[in-house]
Amino acid sequence: MTARSTRCTTAAKTRTSRLAAVAAIAVAGSMLLTACGDQTEGGSATPTKDGASANTAPLFSKLPDAIQKAGVIKVGTDATYAPMEFKKGAEIVGLDPDIAAAMSKQLGVKFVFESGTFDTLLTSMTTGRTNAVMSSMTDTKARQEGLDDKGKKTGAGVDFVDYFSASTGILVKKGNPENIKSLDDLCGKKLAVQRGTTYEQAAKDQAAKCEKDGKPKLTFESYPTDAEAQTRVKAGGAVADLNDSPVAAYIAQTAGGGNDFEAIANKTDAGLFGIAVDKKNTQLRDALKEALDAIIKDGTYKAALDKWNAGDGAIPAAKINGGS
Repeated sequence: MTARSTRCTTAAKTRTSRLAAVAAIAVAGSMLLTACGDQTEGGSATPTKDGASANTAPLFSKLPDAIQKAGVIKVGTDATYAPMEFKKGAEIVGLDPDIAAAMSKQLGVKFVFESGTFDTLLTSMTTGRTNAVMSSMTDTKARQEGLDDKGKKTGAGVDFVDYFSASTGILVKKGNPENIKSLDDLCGKKLAVQRGTTYEQAAKDQAAKCEKDGKPKLTFESYPTDAEAQTRVKAGGAVADLNDSPVAAYIAQTAGGGNDFEAIANKTDAGLFGIAVDKKNTQLRDALKEALDAIIKDGTYKAALDKWNAGDGAIPAAKINGGS
């Protein structure tokens, strides 16, 4: 995901799984974040004797003092990835903002989403631009440890509060003319993927597997957004786009009135999406985990998933760094 203009897009995006950006582009990219709408409402407040207000949300006191005073949690996202997060007019909407909205009622502060390119999001957080990242980001050991795709240390890493489970979705043209049923069927063909995502790495891994198995060479092209990868598939320049399963299914249902694509799910490789938090900010991490557990318990988490037809990705309890 390279530098681009700061305007927010409405395109669906392939992001599930995204690799931490390399430091060289991330520092520049962190400047690309742009506020795209206040997504959530905080908890209630009651006046105190001295005229100040006391927040009555159940988990408000668990938050760091700075966030209590600010009344907001600034969240980095790449709002081009329907149905997880995308633009609707001036507002960022989707499953992730709806989960955050439910959590805000427990925490008593607003979640304010800011949109930027996916591979710059973690750096924007560690430099203080945002407090957290919630962008269908796959929790991986490499991201936890701050490693790039070659295993080189590029940062301190992050902690994740895991909130959703997703598998690989293979997006192909309507009618599936190449009869793609699994990743192995992609050998000898060309893929389109979003740059900086775990699916870019998956394309590399599958290319290596095709070669190892003595099959025809798999090639792929990486694009700044998933919308561009989708366009490439639709135009016939690539046979498939790799995506998160709920995203691929949503695109297949909606693009061109449901006439442009089909989605093939590969349910054997499910991974966890997590809210990323700076490793030093354990108080915020733990407060987010408590809030997520609370909305799982009270049913508002399930309601958010059901709204976006994503119930298959529900997890029974919040986890910290549950990815592999």
